[in-house]
Amino acid sequence: MTEIRHQFVHTNGIRMHVADAGGGYPVLFCHGFPELWYSWRHQLPALAEAGFRALAPDQRGYGETDCPEPIEAYRVTELVKDLVGMLDAMGIAKCAIVGHDWGGLVVWHAAMRAPERFERVVAINTPFMPRWLPSTPGSPEHPQCVWITNRQPVPTRPTEMARQAAAGNFHYVLYFQQPGVAETEMERDVRRALAGFYADPFPLPDVSLRPPPGVFGPAGGGITDRLAGPRGKFISEEELEVYVNAFTKTGFRGGLNWYRNVDRNWEDSADLVERVNQPSMMITAELDPVLWPEQTIGMERWVPNLKRAHIKGSGHWTQQEKPSEVNAAIIDFLRDLL
Repeated sequence: MTEIRHQFVHTNGIRMHVADAGGGYPVLFCHGFPELWYSWRHQLPALAEAGFRALAPDQRGYGETDCPEPIEAYRVTELVKDLVGMLDAMGIAKCAIVGHDWGGLVVWHAAMRAPERFERVVAINTPFMPRWLPSTPGSPEHPQCVWITNRQPVPTRPTEMARQAAAGNFHYVLYFQQPGVAETEMERDVRRALAGFYADPFPLPDVSLRPPPGVFGPAGGGITDRLAGPRGKFISEEELEVYVNAFTKTGFRGGLNWYRNVDRNWEDSADLVERVNQPSMMITAELDPVLWPEQTIGMERWVPNLKRAHIKGSGHWTQQEKPSEVNAAIIDFLRDLL
């Protein structure tokens, strides 16, 4: 059985916990919300056995990594600095980087902001999200599928686009903006909240019949009741317990603060050249209700050296739901780096 080593490094003013397996060419895995390094438990041994060194940190605000107090400490520029500093502390000059959910946003920015450190990019479910977002109302014709009022490029804050998309309904990104609100709700019953998040997927209606991404029903109330249900079959009770113990200890503030920087991230990208030149792979999941495969249409405009893999029967938690398929796609894409 592959040993997973655990260590702490100091980077960008914080102490970061890193899980580390294998040797060889390094591959850095970045988790999303509400997850931990543990969401890559199936990938670390598989990559190590294939000859890679697999690294998975608890990112800023999660697990055993520090959780700074200021909200602005969680902007994506800081999250990228955390990873670069982690590589420096571990003596790693270059690596491939893999991200899921919020981790996907981080890897796209890492590839743009520190291209000399990240040779390959793999995004799981998270499309490349450009600052300029043309759209036709109700039509998913660009990577983010944002519903705005005309098809001309309109520089609009993400929270404003979310309000337009919600049209008075509940939008989870907007719900997460007010400090303390979602934390209080989710921390009342951490197990129930997490089980609701880690649910099995269900068939999605035709894209023309879906509400905009992030809209979960009518206004009012919180998110836990909307997601209430049994844990998915892809995660055992023992595996769920790892997450429950971690978030019972830390709460959800750190992860939610990532959402509270969506407008700051937009502002910080004003002068960024939005292009990822590295060889990249986009892994989509057929049944993801939040990050649909259709949202990746047209990504080649910003990521010209792009390969694709599509995982059928998977919902949002793709690397945990379909680990064999995800592992095979990543290893095949990175094999020539060994």
